[in-house]
Amino acid sequence: MPQTLRRIAQKAGMPPGSLVFAEPGLVPACISVIRYSETGFTEQEFDEFSQCLPLEMAEGVTWINVNGVSQVKTLEKLGESFAIHPLVLEDIVDMEQRPKIEDYETYLFIVLKALKHLADDEDFEFGSDQVSLILGPGYVISFHEGGGDFFAPVRDRLRQGKGRIRKLGADYLAYALIDLVVDNYFVELETYSDKVESLEEEVVIRPSPQTLREVHRLKNDMIMLRKSLWPLREVIARLERRESPLINENLSMYFKDVYDHTIIAIETVETYRDILSGMLDIYLSSMSNRLNEIMKVLTLIATIFMPLTFITGFFGMNFKHMSEFDWLYGQWITIFFMLLIAGVMLWYFHKRRWI
Repeated sequence: MPQTLRRIAQKAGMPPGSLVFAEPGLVPACISVIRYSETGFTEQEFDEFSQCLPLEMAEGVTWINVNGVSQVKTLEKLGESFAIHPLVLEDIVDMEQRPKIEDYETYLFIVLKALKHLADDEDFEFGSDQVSLILGPGYVISFHEGGGDFFAPVRDRLRQGKGRIRKLGADYLAYALIDLVVDNYFVELETYSDKVESLEEEVVIRPSPQTLREVHRLKNDMIMLRKSLWPLREVIARLERRESPLINENLSMYFKDVYDHTIIAIETVETYRDILSGMLDIYLSSMSNRLNEIMKVLTLIATIFMPLTFITGFFGMNFKHMSEFDWLYGQWITIFFMLLIAGVMLWYFHKRRWI
């Protein structure tokens, strides 16, 4: 059963905002709390939400990053500490959410899909992890579905104080996290491009049933990418329009740049979809041509043997009185004429360019 249906079935009869994780305990929570300003930086790590609550909001920006959201009970404590709506917490633990942005006046709730390559899969398959962001005045709370430190590049920039990230507010931190998610699409799509090119060559030169299965699987990947990118475009567009006072007007150009990147990624996905659709047509044409070539060869062989079969059948009749049985060189004359007929037919087929 798909995870979405399983989660809905588990919540049957429960009140709205009830937290139900589809696969409890899948990824243990790992929480990091970073406080920074232009002149200072502190970082702490915890294994449970209860260890870092309650949090006192200091000057500058506070970034709480949570890897793994299976601990729904302690997630509720975090929601109480920051006055997060129960429906937002419900969406955070729902791993099948589509990219979206919701304005709750005191904070923004943003859902993204982070593209990932399943490194342990030899067949080269894509997957996606859900990334949820809560942007409030002076703080950002990020939730990452999978394991590993997906936001490591942003974390390193904060540690080293590179660029303007420590000089600006929480809205710029949210921009940096969103920009990382979008840029990661290009990293994976570049690898995907190599796979598409090699598969296209295989379809033309040596198509096989395995090739067809590979094309279908890659088309499914494109559908997944499209479902992630099209809603993401609307999310970035709303952030660019600065519909919330939590977004500084100076960030409009930054979000416009991310929006342009999103459009490029969408166009790339659409291009790959067209290429893969063309591959299916090429594969079917190649297989049809191959079948036609085989049938042509078999037809030519059958045509050549038709008169030869007639001759052998005629002289193979078992009548008692047949004058041909008394011919001295009848066998060799028959063989000569059979070879002559076969040679003339081959010459005729070659002249008509049938072979």
